[in-house]
Amino acid sequence: MTSKKLKVEAEDEEEQRMDAKSGSDESSDEENDEAYEGDEGITVDFEGRNPIDPDLDGIKQLLGQLFVKAHIDLTELAGVIVAQNYVGSVLKQAYTDADDDEEDEDTDMGDPCQVVFGVTTIINLANKQELASVRQLKKMIFEKAEKYATDLVQQQFRDALEGGSKTTGLLLNERFINIPAAVCVPMCENLLSEMERARTKGMPFAFDYYLMFVKYYQQAAAGDKPAEVIYSNDEEEYFIKDSCASFDYSVQKETTTALAGQWQKKDEELQPFRKVLLIEASKLPGIVATIKNLVASVANK
Repeated sequence: MTSKKLKVEAEDEEEQRMDAKSGSDESSDEENDEAYEGDEGITVDFEGRNPIDPDLDGIKQLLGQLFVKAHIDLTELAGVIVAQNYVGSVLKQAYTDADDDEEDEDTDMGDPCQVVFGVTTIINLANKQELASVRQLKKMIFEKAEKYATDLVQQQFRDALEGGSKTTGLLLNERFINIPAAVCVPMCENLLSEMERARTKGMPFAFDYYLMFVKYYQQAAAGDKPAEVIYSNDEEEYFIKDSCASFDYSVQKETTTALAGQWQKKDEELQPFRKVLLIEASKLPGIVATIKNLVASVANK
């Protein structure tokens, strides 16, 4: 993959978010009892790169914050992502000239930008159905669907994942908190291009559906204020809008706190959820185009 450098200014001001109603900062996996006053920002250059072996632990960490305490072999799943490095990207801090100079001075230092800040990729669940991690993922989905989805939605997920006539890919779009939605656009555009290139070579990246997990938090209604939904990745609201089936489940019991990271104390009632989506594969280019236009409109304000 050709690296694409993305200049991202990660700030806490509301204008940095794609949707004005999602005005609260995003959560992390570490508790923070201090109220955050949120008026500082940093500028970081990111770039998408092909996953490599040293990225495995970082990818596993990102999967862990999505599939929190689920009985899924995340090491195996991360290994699949690294093995198919011709499709999909990891988000890393971009090299600078200073990094290159330091590496020349100390050849044992290795890659100064090892942290994996995000991952965007696709896994063919039909092609990988013999893997324990894929079987465990499907089992979890069906167990959750049985408890929280309607009969119709359950059947839609079974047709997509077990019917045999449809091919479904697990679409992963996961990253650290406070990295704006702008990074999603080139990562997803690159994924679309790489899948197309892989298909022309006869590789199994033709899909009928995408399976996707969305992280969000819900704040209960209080007085005249209605209940509010806050997405960890703002752009995923637009994946939801174009999904053909979905259901939700709480991960409150699986997390040590519903409120973590740099949030305001007034947000203490946020409850963590996951929304599981089925998206028709033909919809993905349009979703990415919509997000790209929204990101551009915000940047031009």
